[in-house]
Amino acid sequence: METFLKQVAHDLYEKLNGDFTKVAIVFPNKRAGLFFNEYLAQESQRPLWSPAYISISELFRRSSSLQTGDPIKLVCDLYKIFIQITGSKESLDEFYFWGEMLISDFDDADKNLADTDALFSNLKDLNELTDNYDFLEEGQKEALSQFFHNFSPDRMTELKQRFTSLWNVLGDIYTQYKTLLESQGIAYEGMLYRKVIDTMDVADLPYDKYVFVGFNVLNKVEHKLFSRLNDAGKALFYWDYDLFYLEKNPHEAGEFIRRNLKDFPSELPLSAFHNLNRPKEVTFIESPTENGQIRYLPQWIRENLTAEEKETAVVLCNEAMLQPVLHSLPENIRHINITMGFPLSQTPAYSFVNALTELHTTGYNPNNGRFQFNEVISVLKHPYTRQLSAIAETLEKTLTEGNRFYPLPSELQQDEVLGKIFKPCQSNLELCGLLSEVIKQVAVIYRKQSASADDAFNQLYRESLFKTYTLVNRFRTLTESGELNIRQDTFKRLLTRVMSAASIPFHGEPAIGLQVMGVLETRNLDFRHLVMLSVNEGQLPKTGGDSSFIPYNLRKAFGMTTIDHKIAVYAYYFYRLLQRAERVTLLYNTATDGINRGEMSRFMLQFLIEWEYPIVKKQLEAEQSPQGSAPIIVEKTPEIMKRMQSRFDIRVNPKTYLSPSALNCYMDCPLKFYYQYVASLSTPDEVSAEIDSAKFGSIFHDAAEHIYKDLTSHGSKTISREAIEALLKDDVRLRNYVDSGFKRLFFNIPEDERALYNGIQLINFEVIVRYIRQLLQNDLRYAPFTFVASEVPVREQIEIRTPKGMLKSCIGGTIDRMDSKDNTLRIVDYKTGGDADIPANIESLFIPGKKRSNYVFQTFLYSSIVCRKLREKGDNRQVAPSLLYIHRAASDSYSPVIQMGEPRKPKEPVEDFSRYEEEFRSQLSTLLETIFHPDIAFTQTETEEKCTYCDFKTLCKK
Repeated sequence: METFLKQVAHDLYEKLNGDFTKVAIVFPNKRAGLFFNEYLAQESQRPLWSPAYISISELFRRSSSLQTGDPIKLVCDLYKIFIQITGSKESLDEFYFWGEMLISDFDDADKNLADTDALFSNLKDLNELTDNYDFLEEGQKEALSQFFHNFSPDRMTELKQRFTSLWNVLGDIYTQYKTLLESQGIAYEGMLYRKVIDTMDVADLPYDKYVFVGFNVLNKVEHKLFSRLNDAGKALFYWDYDLFYLEKNPHEAGEFIRRNLKDFPSELPLSAFHNLNRPKEVTFIESPTENGQIRYLPQWIRENLTAEEKETAVVLCNEAMLQPVLHSLPENIRHINITMGFPLSQTPAYSFVNALTELHTTGYNPNNGRFQFNEVISVLKHPYTRQLSAIAETLEKTLTEGNRFYPLPSELQQDEVLGKIFKPCQSNLELCGLLSEVIKQVAVIYRKQSASADDAFNQLYRESLFKTYTLVNRFRTLTESGELNIRQDTFKRLLTRVMSAASIPFHGEPAIGLQVMGVLETRNLDFRHLVMLSVNEGQLPKTGGDSSFIPYNLRKAFGMTTIDHKIAVYAYYFYRLLQRAERVTLLYNTATDGINRGEMSRFMLQFLIEWEYPIVKKQLEAEQSPQGSAPIIVEKTPEIMKRMQSRFDIRVNPKTYLSPSALNCYMDCPLKFYYQYVASLSTPDEVSAEIDSAKFGSIFHDAAEHIYKDLTSHGSKTISREAIEALLKDDVRLRNYVDSGFKRLFFNIPEDERALYNGIQLINFEVIVRYIRQLLQNDLRYAPFTFVASEVPVREQIEIRTPKGMLKSCIGGTIDRMDSKDNTLRIVDYKTGGDADIPANIESLFIPGKKRSNYVFQTFLYSSIVCRKLREKGDNRQVAPSLLYIHRAASDSYSPVIQMGEPRKPKEPVEDFSRYEEEFRSQLSTLLETIFHPDIAFTQTETEEKCTYCDFKTLCKK
């Protein structure tokens, strides 16, 4: 394969007789010069004086006294002119992002030498003068007429009125803006280009010959420069193309090349460009996912890597895939050259700055002087914070365990570093100062580590810190000068966007090794073996045009860049990359996700139709290998039995007891019982602004407990109807009970501190208040009654028979409430969720299954303990277990009494538990003996519904 650059080097060497002393070779980008230099050196047997290699943008910049302005400053200057001319009260925050769009339009207008006086003239005048635009081509005139057909200045709507009012001053804004920039010696790129072409004298240019290599689409400024140099005999042109698409008219890949060859004939003959219409190995591969392409890449490289590695290229249409591609490269690659920079957004420096800006913008409330938990934790968990502060991890645990949703700065400023980080920043300047300071401190740590750990990642992270520090200082300078006067939220968005667009260049030797590159970097380069990833519609060409204030038809009429240009440019890149390659593999994925439509690029489809040679089509299939998880069985070894004894035997652990929750857990899943109660595994503490069902129930229980404590605090335990009615009328008091519950159990703050509720928390607050009302209304129907106690701990010592002898333990728990009326003691358990269960009989409470009633088992266990205690005291009251489903209690006919009975048979209310106690205790003894029997292992549940919300689901893998 003879590459395009090699052909150019040979031809140019012959034509100039090897004399390049006064020759400049101009490429669309700088990368091609490195490869070209190598080819040029091969042409001569003796040392050569190298030509100058410059890009087209460098050629313009070197010919101008103006400097390209900082993009942020350019918008700030435009804002000044905008306010001055329009008198608008619009803030820089509102103006900034469409100000960028306006500069982009000015840039495009200048690069294409648009008649800006005509373009930005009054729309009515523009309409009237359409017939006099002799300089317009027929297609442009038609586009202008079409614009006015759709946009009639005579039929005004409010939106049109706002558009025309701004449009009619755009000419003044454009003129005065350029004047302001020129007075400062700066310019946006299009303005600089236009200024150069308007004032340039080609005789003053430093080189005798300018060789333009590998250009495609030319804007009007570039075209004018080429014309002047050509007319002066100072230019040579080398166009890269192929007759395959050049001779097909229309064909978007050859659209601009046809014009260029007509205006500036190529130095190379047509015969050099007959490559694409020859047999090649072309393969189209369909992948079910983006990740599937990455997993296939190592195999492709092992099979296709050329002996000279630089002749093989991996081209990424989606540059976001760079990181997974780098991780997937196989070991047989000796050298690699990555033409794209590593995205700054994928480094810890970016996430650190992002976390800090979030903390001081959305994460801080200046009205109450508090930070928000999520933003604080993001900073404390960041590895850079952990490196800077030894107590960051401890502080994070303290906040998590204490449910500190809205910590004060004083709580967080535990050392010097945390004092700086959590000092509220009142302005953008203070925030810039903080960011600069902490980045500098992290850089010092890396500098100390560099001697011991000078690996590639450390180098990358050090460079990312330097890049971040530079960007932050840019913002600091503009803020200090008063140029950038914006709100903190806009500052955060702008800083994030600038950092997201930044990248860190890789160091290496570009002319050796496997080439990993984006589509734009492939210009002028040829490869023998080529694989392109993500050749999807939406990635090639990229979807969506750039935003513009200038409507499409006006852009077209005045010769400015349109989406059609961009599609043609990408078509050229695609076909040009294929034309000299010998083996081409194009992969696309079929997953529909975001902008990816899950279909091959239009260029692949077009090539499939146009190319006369066979194309191999393949599909990647993800091999489904189900993870066969073996059942988990934990045998009760002597060590485990010893642990169970130390955990549950009151002779070893006097405070232990088996709660209804523990026994329910065993019946639901013996293995879960082992994990939670024997191995003592637990889920990590988490803080969530949302209230889960357990916390919801706890707050309700707390409010109910304190209500009845207060109702009985005057000495009498009798709850009267009048007392409940008075409380139901006192809405403020009811709300205070719930508020106190939130403070104690959710926010963990003192009673005298005000709780700060968010929207979801307020909804939960209102629901709990409503449930408290329903509880009181239900009790109003039951009143008068004697309130015995609430949140009552009950225990009963038991003996459990095991093959090794008796084990002394305890059963018990906490009863939500006990009340008495008409010789009946009610054992009441509050439930804020779920549905009332009707067990068939006592035995059904001990048989594992989907419909086994945990709630009834719990209440019956408490009732059995209370029954025995009453007998021991000679108390002959009946014990009635009750489940009070608060969300069901609004109905006048609702009763909390538990019922039992077979399906489709009459149900019997359990109003005297002593009738069922003996059978219940018999079943309970059997259950306890099973739990502590050494020959019965802990196994997984057979009821899969029990696994849905299990904390140990990932460990069990059932």
